Amino acid sequence: MTDSIINIQNISFTYGDGTEALKNVSLKIPRNEVFVLFGPSRAGKTTLMRLLNRLSDLQEGATHAGDVEFAGQNIFNKNIDVIALRRRIGMVFAVPIPLPGTIYENLTFGLKMAGIKDANTLNERVETSLRQSALWDEVKDRLDDSAFALSGGQKQRLCLARSLALEPDVILLDNPTSGLDPISTSIVEQSLTELKKQYTIIMVPHSVQQASRVADRAAFLLDGEVIEVGGQAQIFLHPKEKKTEDYVTGRFG
Repeated sequence: MTDSIINIQNISFTYGDGTEALKNVSLKIPRNEVFVLFGPSRAGKTTLMRLLNRLSDLQEGATHAGDVEFAGQNIFNKNIDVIALRRRIGMVFAVPIPLPGTIYENLTFGLKMAGIKDANTLNERVETSLRQSALWDEVKDRLDDSAFALSGGQKQRLCLARSLALEPDVILLDNPTSGLDPISTSIVEQSLTELKKQYTIIMVPHSVQQASRVADRAAFLLDGEVIEVGGQAQIFLHPKEKKTEDYVTGRFG
């Protein structure tokens, strides 16, 4: 396995109402792979994803224990610039939410907020991110159109491109194809093969079948705990744990 870009060490997370969403979770996320977090509802997958770029900070009354190292730094260090962290660890949510404005404005908004004003740089980032998200050919002649005019699948890829434009190190994909048709889903899945050459991708899939298609490595979570971690062939074809086997074969979940 290649070196890890994220090292999750004994993480526990409790919401303000007392719900314990994560229980002593430890994982190493290798660089330039698609690492899948899968399991049934309330397993802790999305909570873990949101914790990795500190979106969990927005949960009032929530508490955590443990550490997360990213590129050699503890992300909970009081001196960490959280805005900068979220640029380096970008997140794409299950429901695509374009910003008001044009396709071009959607893609340049974050760049301008980051202080990038040069027109040539902005144009290059727009084209590169749209190509990486397999959307360029569909929108290159309509960049001045409203982002809301795009189809559901296009909006999802636009949100992916918006994250890619900032050139992050890690992309968090939280169920990014849950509302998409099979063709759009296939396009997104195929783009992951190219994206992982440049980025590390952590993904919550919408099904076990999708998990097995896209994962290089995967972790099975259940009730806030990591049950098993392994490579694609091992965890989906020859799981070591009975709970993992029962879930991937459809006995529960």
